[in-house]
Amino acid sequence: MPSPFPGMDPYLETPHLWPDVHHELISGIRRALRPLIRPRNVARVELRAYGTDENDPGLDVIIPDARIEKTRDNSRKTSRPNSNGAPTLTVVEPTILPIQLDDEIEEARVEIIDVKSGSLVTIIEVLSPTNKVRGSVGRRSFLQKRVETLQSEVHWVGIDLLRAGAPSISHGAATECDYRVIVSKAERRRCFRLWRVLLREPLPVVGIPLRAPDNDVPLDLGAVVQHAYEDMDYALTIDYTKPPDPPLAKGDAKWADKLLRSKGLR
Repeated sequence: MPSPFPGMDPYLETPHLWPDVHHELISGIRRALRPLIRPRNVARVELRAYGTDENDPGLDVIIPDARIEKTRDNSRKTSRPNSNGAPTLTVVEPTILPIQLDDEIEEARVEIIDVKSGSLVTIIEVLSPTNKVRGSVGRRSFLQKRVETLQSEVHWVGIDLLRAGAPSISHGAATECDYRVIVSKAERRRCFRLWRVLLREPLPVVGIPLRAPDNDVPLDLGAVVQHAYEDMDYALTIDYTKPPDPPLAKGDAKWADKLLRSKGLR
């Protein structure tokens, strides 16, 4: 079953589902590019790791490795009789908190590598929620790595399919949309190539830069998202009768309600 939305499905952005979606998008991008970049190039999935701690504001958007639900009544007491006839002991149930077991976060990206030289040609990043939280370790790591890339001879591609959080660049044109794709070619650092996308629009076909003499290759972002949606059976777990998380703007919410009702999902 395909997604009911013409472009990005906002229900894929929900925090508990996004880590799996992110994984599938990275795999799908590599799969889509493979036949287009060979034989001179290959695509590999690499990890960017950074350390974090309990003071990192980005932890609020990370799903903990261990999640324990809070009891319904934190003041609930349990009486346990003593076998020797002594007065019973009353045990007060504690509040159960989720914990973040890892102090190192790993984020996957796609790297295009020149087969002959082994050198890095292009980096493709799909932004995660931590990349969009101002002041977070994840955002600082993301921006620092981008600066390093922009100071090199490597092309950089940033794919942002999350409405919440701060965009990766502050230029007005990049903020006045729901989703965006940004491409910085090594030979044209002074100009970003920007694809602005609204919720109601199809996702674009983006030109992924390679090293001369190879031309840019097309990445059909809409097809990548749709394949991920169908391959991972997201339709079986998404409840379209409820609002997405994060919620939609008022106008988009009305549009989405009409769309979902027309498809029998509400």
